[in-house]
Amino acid sequence: MQVSPTITRFCHNTWQLEANIQLIQLGELHLYVVTDSTPFHPVSHIWPDHPADKGTLNQHQVVDCQVGAVDLASGELYVGKDIPVKRDQQGWAFVVVHCLDISCHDLMVGQSVTLAVDEQYQRSLSRGHSAGHLSYLALNKVLTEQGYWRKDADRKDPHGNYDFNSYAQVTSFVTPDKCLDTYRLGKTLRKRGLNSADMLTDLAAIEHAVNRQLIQWLTLHSDVTMECHGETLTDSRYWQCDLKEAANAVIPCGGTHINSLTEYHAIEVILCAIDEQIIEMHTHVKSSN
Repeated sequence: MQVSPTITRFCHNTWQLEANIQLIQLGELHLYVVTDSTPFHPVSHIWPDHPADKGTLNQHQVVDCQVGAVDLASGELYVGKDIPVKRDQQGWAFVVVHCLDISCHDLMVGQSVTLAVDEQYQRSLSRGHSAGHLSYLALNKVLTEQGYWRKDADRKDPHGNYDFNSYAQVTSFVTPDKCLDTYRLGKTLRKRGLNSADMLTDLAAIEHAVNRQLIQWLTLHSDVTMECHGETLTDSRYWQCDLKEAANAVIPCGGTHINSLTEYHAIEVILCAIDEQIIEMHTHVKSSN
């Protein structure tokens, strides 16, 4: 059976669908099952900030969900870090890999199966992920407007503020109703113009200003939309929200997200200095539900 790129539905509020199995491959720890479409969001092998969805494939628990790439000439599936090619490489199909218990024996290629995502778990990740975007936009704005940049920085965020997040972010990890961003205030960032020593000294005041900005944005009750430039994993997707700034916030992002700021009761940021070079931004969400 010729494998085609998985049609993804995780940005469409789709929690369950029927799909056909395209490929089954036995891995070292899991049985890998690839279907022609899926509502499951896989963890990225390149930037694993957003965890895999939970749920079931027929009666089987999906214990993990990964990105895979199939060599169409050989039919061989490569999963996660073992993928040897870049996306959109000719002769390869990028797919969503549902990882099942290795003991599952009742599935076969061509079979129609029911894929069901744990909706509440996905929504909690979506809240955490969108809150992370809002928090870093607020942090960028505060650092720009309060004069922590001593010279013009080349990178600007969607609102036209100096993009501290883009320059300094080392890692970002989403968990249910939370997001943790780690930033490095290194020598390169200081050369680009950030007054990092002042930032560390004033961290509590910056935290307060960021939280004040988040409160203001949440009162807007703006919609959040995902603009998908195609249906497959390798097609671009963009998070969008009108926060009544200089321009709409448009951010490239492959995760799942909320539909409206009304899904939040509150978002609170805590900024922590780990040492003189590393700070963490902990974003916590209180759902409106």
